[in-house]
Amino acid sequence: MRFIVLFLFASLLVNAQKNLSTPYEKGNQNQSSTYEECVDFYQLLDAHSEKIEMKTMGLTDSGKPLHIVVFSENKDFSFTQNKAVLLVNNGIHPGEPDGIDATMMLMRDLANAKIKVPKNTIVVAIPVYNIDGMLNRNSFSRANQNGPEAYGFRGNGRNYDLNRDFIKSDTRNSRSFQEIFHTVNPDVFLDNHVSNGADYQYTFTCIATQHERLGEKLGNFFKNEMYPEMVKDMLKKKIDVIPYVNIHGAKPDLGYEQFTDTPRYATGYTTLFNTLGFVPETHMLKPYRDRVKTTYEFMVTAINYTDANWEKIKLLRKENLEDFKAGKSYPLSWAIDSSKVSYMDFKGYEGGYKPSEISGKDRLYYDKSKPFTKKIPFYGNYKPTKFVTIPKYYIVPQSQWQIIDLLKLNHIEMTPISKNEVIEVEVYKINSFQTGKNAYEGHYGHYNTTVTKNTEKMEFRAGDYKISTNQLGVKYLLETLEPEAVDSYFNWNFFDTILQQKEGYSSYVFEDMAKQILDENPVLKQEFEAKKQADKAFADNGGAQLDWVYKHSKYFEKAYMMYPVFRVN
Repeated sequence: MRFIVLFLFASLLVNAQKNLSTPYEKGNQNQSSTYEECVDFYQLLDAHSEKIEMKTMGLTDSGKPLHIVVFSENKDFSFTQNKAVLLVNNGIHPGEPDGIDATMMLMRDLANAKIKVPKNTIVVAIPVYNIDGMLNRNSFSRANQNGPEAYGFRGNGRNYDLNRDFIKSDTRNSRSFQEIFHTVNPDVFLDNHVSNGADYQYTFTCIATQHERLGEKLGNFFKNEMYPEMVKDMLKKKIDVIPYVNIHGAKPDLGYEQFTDTPRYATGYTTLFNTLGFVPETHMLKPYRDRVKTTYEFMVTAINYTDANWEKIKLLRKENLEDFKAGKSYPLSWAIDSSKVSYMDFKGYEGGYKPSEISGKDRLYYDKSKPFTKKIPFYGNYKPTKFVTIPKYYIVPQSQWQIIDLLKLNHIEMTPISKNEVIEVEVYKINSFQTGKNAYEGHYGHYNTTVTKNTEKMEFRAGDYKISTNQLGVKYLLETLEPEAVDSYFNWNFFDTILQQKEGYSSYVFEDMAKQILDENPVLKQEFEAKKQADKAFADNGGAQLDWVYKHSKYFEKAYMMYPVFRVN
């Protein structure tokens, strides 16, 4: 009887293990899970293992909720433990499903202790971030990709590229991600992708987030200790890792630059909260089974490194905030530092140009029968090109509720003003900017923005918000509220109403008023006459002269071009 019981138990265990095979494993290793299969798998895994918990989080544009799947060795699924947290994001571009399939196997193998189990690290995975795109399943949208047989689409249900939406948060997906991010507060973040572009021998490339954006202590640790050690570990597994090859329509033989992940991107966003971020990028032309394997192995490497160094990582994240105190300089924009160059042995393919059979014009090609290894330059350092002094706090009027909602979503601490109050503030006027001529992710964004600044005493109303920069989200505040920052709220069109005058004048009435204004203001009149002398076009244009007087008078609306967020030093 005892033998029969043991036999039945063993049979049940074997069947359970079989049921925990992923769709990828059950297939021909060129097939990826559907969304329904993925959710069903994690629900089964949750039921099978006490160390796995699947949680339902916020909504997406598809109407379906995001999930997170949590592995905790001690079966405690709270995020208040004294442990590191590693967050994995999958399927932001569902046509790049390597991470979806690899993470299903990873979480199961952690639950079954098939791989080394982290004792000091909680592993959290978003099974599928772009659910809408994954439901839009096809076999053709990734025209240049070698498998799998079917996959999702890059755009979400409203055709947003979610990896451009982390700052502006036009989608429910982004808003729900931010809730997840601030709930789990990850120390390390991975966002799994597949690359496009040049051809080369590597299966695996990686965007290691721009270390300078992290801050000196954390950035140096990330660049000089963490990432090199992880690369060494991958080499032990016979997997080469090189920086992401962001080259399209040209050969990489002459070298290339570090990808700059501004805050619109996943790791650019997570960097703002001192999270160490990586974007694994497998190569589109390599077999799907090889891409899934290398994605899996990099996640294992990241977990093992985090678990071995969790105390140091958490301490450095905390200490890093000292670099971003009021009164210090903060870099708003960056450029490649060409004086700092490293060289790597790059494994590529001989390539060149030959006449196209379509157009007859020269076309790029790679000859895979002629692999090579040659030293090429890599430019992996940036230098700041524009700075701002970190204020003590910002003041955001309560009328800017859209901005306030986004700040609250990102757990920015703010204090409402208790009563009407006159405060001396720094006021920005938008001096110049350029605007994109083509739609980009639902916006005609601004760039090359410049401001002028002056100090004024202004009255603020009870309910307006004071926002101290002495908080974890200080970099988020600077990158969104400083209009000259690349991905500022201004550059993403949140304040475009200030770019339009709301009041004007009737010329025939204002002509007499303009003369009176100049007669009563000799200094202004002198400036007016000097401009006529220096600018012939202005001197020949009566309308322009009248408009100049209007804009220099008390009648001209103060709100025009005045940026409605204020700084206090």
